[in-house]
Amino acid sequence: MNRAKLLVLQVLVAVALLVVWHVVTVYPIVGQPKNLQFFFSTPLDVLSRVWRELSGGEIWGHLWITLQETILAFVFGAGGGILVGFVFARNDLLAAVFDPYIKAANALPRVVLAPIFALWFGLGIWSKVALGFTLVFFIVFFNVYQGVREVSPTVLANARMLGMNERQLLRHVYWPAALTWMFSSLHTSVGFALVGAVVGEYLGSSAGLGYKIHEAESVFDVTGVFAGMFILAIFVILIDSLVTVIENRLLAWRPGPSGAR
Repeated sequence: MNRAKLLVLQVLVAVALLVVWHVVTVYPIVGQPKNLQFFFSTPLDVLSRVWRELSGGEIWGHLWITLQETILAFVFGAGGGILVGFVFARNDLLAAVFDPYIKAANALPRVVLAPIFALWFGLGIWSKVALGFTLVFFIVFFNVYQGVREVSPTVLANARMLGMNERQLLRHVYWPAALTWMFSSLHTSVGFALVGAVVGEYLGSSAGLGYKIHEAESVFDVTGVFAGMFILAIFVILIDSLVTVIENRLLAWRPGPSGAR
């Protein structure tokens, strides 16, 4: 599909959602508008607050703190997931021994870990990075592990017949096979890294977007809460777009979808 056409359709979806939101909260269709606005605000008020926040100077300091936490959580979590995923996928004994422990660690509710990380690392950025790491690591780990394990035995046999050693197999067979799985997980991980940072800020901090949202919520400022969520959404889309650019560069050899129009 043409990029311009796709962008127009995406914008139309956003406009349609905003129109529905505006109609429901301004006109007496579902209930009393004033009552609905207390719980949902209005799109015009939210967009106006977003503009004031972004045009002011204070929000950028909070954004910078959340950005640092998100990037560090994403880099450390993705790096650890890729490394451990490759090692476990290439060592059956190691994977079998640690399998129950990996599954048990993945099953732990992350919100429960947030106060523990705050106790260990304090209320600075590292407790938020640690929480984001736990969210990102397992997503990337399981995808990379599966991607390496899914390499065709025929491809491996042919590569070995051509005389490839383990290092060459890693570079020319395993790594390309895992890239698609890896980037699929990275797109999801961007959002989870941000979730870890914001949840950590929400539970205990003095700065960041999570702190701003919690501050607005504590005084029943629904407009401020939705404005913070809107800024978070913009934030995630920009970071995900950067991941897409890197993916397209590294996977330039990948054929397009068979059903593409």
